[in-house]
Amino acid sequence: MTDPEASRSATDRRNESGIEKLDRNWMELLQELRVLQTGVQILAGFLLTLPFQSRFATLDDFQTTLYLANVALAALTTSLILLPVSVHRRLFRLHLRAALVASADRIAKVALAGIGLLSVGTSALVFDVTAGRRAGLTAGAVLLTVLLILLVYVPSRLRRQAAERK
Repeated sequence: MTDPEASRSATDRRNESGIEKLDRNWMELLQELRVLQTGVQILAGFLLTLPFQSRFATLDDFQTTLYLANVALAALTTSLILLPVSVHRRLFRLHLRAALVASADRIAKVALAGIGLLSVGTSALVFDVTAGRRAGLTAGAVLLTVLLILLVYVPSRLRRQAAERK
């Protein structure tokens, strides 16, 4: 795996020490986690209001299972987003910034996948309840395909294009 910054010309590189680079990477990861957290909070908040709606009692077994799976996924994804902050608190002042940044990077990728699945599941549930099972499954499949393209294919393609240019 190549370092994208190493492939830049000397004039494009930042003039920062290793620790400064780790600090910058940590701050960038925290900002990304803040964005992810907002998305999870919105979806989880929406899900948590559903049992208090009169129509909730009419959900069939599939819809109830999908709802509960979404709530569990929202809670798990929220926990993942909080994990880097918890690890940081535990590792604070132990000079383990490289381990912290590397683990937070992996955690952010898993949390991003969790939010994607949560979006798919929530959309499938809403379409299922409002337009029927076929519409719910179709909406879930279409959104899953779109998210795979946007979150996996596009970044991979951009990375390949950047590697080809060097």
